[in-house]
Amino acid sequence: MSRSHLPGQRPVTPRGDHAAPFPAYASVPATLPLEKPPTTHGQDGEGAERADEPRALAERPAKQQAKQSAKPRDAFFDNAKYLAVVLVAMGHAWEPLRGDSRTAAALYITVYTFHMPAFIVISGYFSRSFDASPARLKRLVTGVAVPYVIFEVAYTFFKRWADDDPTYPISLLDPWYLTWFLVALFVWRLTTPLWKIVHWPVPLALAVAVLASVSPDIGDDLDLQRVLQFLPFFVLGLVLKPEHFQLVRRREARILAVPVFAAALLFAYWAAPRMNAAWFYRRDSAQELAAPGWSGAVMTLAMFGCSVVLVACFFAWVPRRKMWFTALGAGTLYGYLLHGFVAKGSRFWDWYDLQWLHTPLGEITVTLAAAALITSLCTPPVQRLFRFAMEPDLKWAFRRDVAGIAGRGGGPRS
Repeated sequence: MSRSHLPGQRPVTPRGDHAAPFPAYASVPATLPLEKPPTTHGQDGEGAERADEPRALAERPAKQQAKQSAKPRDAFFDNAKYLAVVLVAMGHAWEPLRGDSRTAAALYITVYTFHMPAFIVISGYFSRSFDASPARLKRLVTGVAVPYVIFEVAYTFFKRWADDDPTYPISLLDPWYLTWFLVALFVWRLTTPLWKIVHWPVPLALAVAVLASVSPDIGDDLDLQRVLQFLPFFVLGLVLKPEHFQLVRRREARILAVPVFAAALLFAYWAAPRMNAAWFYRRDSAQELAAPGWSGAVMTLAMFGCSVVLVACFFAWVPRRKMWFTALGAGTLYGYLLHGFVAKGSRFWDWYDLQWLHTPLGEITVTLAAAALITSLCTPPVQRLFRFAMEPDLKWAFRRDVAGIAGRGGGPRS
């Protein structure tokens, strides 16, 4: 049995969760060119023959040139990441309340339909430049693989202490709780060059997900079920273009999102006592959920369609301008991984045994507390404190000519 199952579904194994903000990827721009950047030579050749411009550029300090050439972050994507990670924390807070509140269960199902796919779509969109060059592979290791190892070990020791389980083993092949997303992101980015050269990448990725959903023999190593079943959203992000995001920024899209979300909530309220929420986690095959094999294919396709619609509605409601929380979008991976200690601790220490938490006032309090916690964990002071684990400086582990190799297409150094 996998160590990565969520609480409430597999009570004998306290592993697993889903949803996560994706880590900032330094090898691609922090923002996206949604608008045409200004040219440096004027309109229609005006000033195009300025002989003194190269000299002026060369005389500028390197830091000044870098500052002027850097593109500003797009507030839309930072806002989307922050709002999505807040929904992650709220979903974790609602999980123990589902048994006593049908409303909490409906909100839980609705949120889990789109918040994870939204993160993965954005992650795929920002991975379009990944080409497996040495510099980008270095960033993938330091920004994804190393944090996975650090937090997998940290979570294991936390469980040994908080859950009074001193023999709980460390296993880098069996992601615990929130760390599965880092494994998935590592695998997805490595496969990016493949999806960029094949015909019909999204249908092909959907076919892979369908096959995974009916294959119980895949096993639990590296949470491959999740890696494969969530793959279509990453590939969708790879094929999206700036104009696709512009479509959901239109006023018509924001208005249309209201009845769509209302219908989703009503359906979730109806389905809450009838449906196994484990379908949304995508960590098991249909057979492991005690369902016939063919249902795995049907559910995979149906949930993909529903998720894409709700992801589009979510993006339609994301503010486009700079907000008070926009800067927190750069720290969502910090909040995602760190809040897991509190989320798991609340179960280990039986915080939800307090009866007043299961009242409407208690549910509202839990929701607000989760939002406040995840917000505080995304702040710059927390980022500075834990940067050693999230963005480690591992220059000593790599050859000093990595940048040179990347610039020559990976050829031998002269």
